[in-house]
Amino acid sequence: MALEGGDSPFAKGQEASTRPPFPPGPSLAKSAALMPVDVVLLEPCFPANQREFARALHDVGARVTGIGERPKSSLDGDLQRWLTHYEQVSNVTDVGQVEKVVRWLQTKVKVDRLEAVVEAHVMCAAKVREACGIPGTSVRTTFLCRDKPAMKEALVAAGIPCAQSIGSSDPAEIRDFAKRIGYPIIVKPRDAAGASGTARVDRESDLDGVLASFGVPQGRSVAIEEFIEGHEGFYDTISIGGRVVHDFVSHYYPNVLEAMRTRWISPQFVATNRLDAVSAYDEVRAMGKKVNEVLGIETSATHMEWFFGPKGLKFNEIGCRPPGVRAWDLYAASNEIDIYREWAMAVVHGRPSQKLSRRFAAGIIALRPDRDGTIDHYDGADEIQRRFGPFIIDAHLPPSGTPTQPVEAGYMANAWVRMKHPDYDTLREMLDVVGQTLKVRAR
Repeated sequence: MALEGGDSPFAKGQEASTRPPFPPGPSLAKSAALMPVDVVLLEPCFPANQREFARALHDVGARVTGIGERPKSSLDGDLQRWLTHYEQVSNVTDVGQVEKVVRWLQTKVKVDRLEAVVEAHVMCAAKVREACGIPGTSVRTTFLCRDKPAMKEALVAAGIPCAQSIGSSDPAEIRDFAKRIGYPIIVKPRDAAGASGTARVDRESDLDGVLASFGVPQGRSVAIEEFIEGHEGFYDTISIGGRVVHDFVSHYYPNVLEAMRTRWISPQFVATNRLDAVSAYDEVRAMGKKVNEVLGIETSATHMEWFFGPKGLKFNEIGCRPPGVRAWDLYAASNEIDIYREWAMAVVHGRPSQKLSRRFAAGIIALRPDRDGTIDHYDGADEIQRRFGPFIIDAHLPPSGTPTQPVEAGYMANAWVRMKHPDYDTLREMLDVVGQTLKVRAR
């Protein structure tokens, strides 16, 4: 969405539309009418882009039942139109509650798919699938994608290089592991997503304090990992029957752990449009294909974090769900597709319907307030709009008086700008200029 000729998203803290326009896909009315598919979607309301999964399922002809925590009366008109039925539960991660609703639904229709696209929801969905005989990602696969030590053990056994890792609740075992591999090490929850709740320990004298903060002395088991030096990125796919049908590579600048702990940095991640043109990505793609085989990922979105450095390419974490921080919006804008529709086509019809253009690189830059408090004003917004307006996808500049969020809250917690350009290097330069020019002033 170029912002030529329209109101600037930078004016008076205005937020531009956060949903890039999606091109219409081919009509599926005839096939949908002949073969209705009933899909249950966990939590169609939150976070905000969950509604796009509901929309896409509806668009490709599915009958969609939503199970969520909000009352039906709170659903907007579009969601009520896209959902054939909706059931409220108090907790969408409670297997008993969700299974009860699904078994009731199975007395009314044949539930063909049960889908969850949020990390915290995927295990509940997997357990209910297996209990109710619904095809989809298994409990084993979901466990391996959630439990970091078990995931790495399975990957290493198959010859896929990963950071050395253990899962333990024993401080002595953790100390022995750290001495063997050397500091720094990474401590995180066994089911962490990204850098959430992650700590870096640089020396032995700091270890006991970090383990105490995680509750290890009280018996909590954590993941302990080798710190991998190198550049960090991620490889995302939509796979059907284990075969990758769409794939994307993004790069972090700087690496996530540093980005989430340093206020003055305006971190970026950028989706490349050179995936088919640069042979260096062949190793990432081959490793991603092997990950699907080893972990048993069949028809699903995937998110795979990787590092490349002195020790070569290493995969770090695997998710059997879409990436966070709305990275899919960047993939949609850069490839001129409705990516949510492609996911829905995979789930409902077992095939893709659109071709990736690879025409643009696309990225996001997070803009941190200069202090904690409330937003006061912005410097440099008009200059950025003047210089780069046609390349801005959208932006979020919270208005004056908005409470700031802590640095570790993530890329979209405060202000941000998303941009695209046909040349990857030019886009990187533009995002750097945004970070140097557009400043968030707080009081």
